[in-house]
Amino acid sequence: MDREFTPSKRTNARRRPDRVRYDKAAVYAVLDASLLCHVGYVIDGEPFVTPTAFWRVNDTLYWHGSRQNNMINKVTGERARACVTVGHLDGLIAGRSGKGTSVQYRSVMAFGHPEAITGRDAKRRAMNVFIERMYPGRTEEIRPALDQELDEITVVEMLIEEASVKVKTDGVIEMREEDYEVPAWAGVIPIEMRVGKPQSDGRLAGNVQPSASITPYEEGVRLDGVLARLAVRQKAG
Repeated sequence: MDREFTPSKRTNARRRPDRVRYDKAAVYAVLDASLLCHVGYVIDGEPFVTPTAFWRVNDTLYWHGSRQNNMINKVTGERARACVTVGHLDGLIAGRSGKGTSVQYRSVMAFGHPEAITGRDAKRRAMNVFIERMYPGRTEEIRPALDQELDEITVVEMLIEEASVKVKTDGVIEMREEDYEVPAWAGVIPIEMRVGKPQSDGRLAGNVQPSASITPYEEGVRLDGVLARLAVRQKAG
């Protein structure tokens, strides 16, 4: 199995190639630390970008939506292509100049030919993987999907044919040496997304307590860290 994606003119770094990588481990580390992606596609010559939840199994990305969803129908059409991106904002860089002002981030851009998964059983398996991705063991606790519910959605799979990851961890970098003498505070403001306190639904059936499928989301922990650990756990299982 190839350990790297082969770049083309779409993903080949033209500026700051030191921040770009093509190895799958780096790409998947960024993907697995998130649940939200943006799908780029074209309808009648007009570009669109749609945010949606996603999950990954090996070299394939998955997402789902209503059968009437324009994005779903377009990206699963004949010879359709899509660009899927995921990004994390990790810090704000306050420079002494506009040129030195920036952000810290991790991002992935992936290309492929999306296809619709057909058949209820295949849809059910894919959606169960999605649920287990977020909540290990949850599919044994909740009601199975009804046939009607599966008929109302389209599940999309896209083999990643090409991808790149770009990461910026630098602090303040001023382009002119004299800018370091400007009497303005400069530095990095870290940015994190953390889990809040779980809020029980108002119609719980009895005195039901959170199960082990919920406990990974401990109040105060970093979300990207939880998701990364759950991805490793799911792969091992």
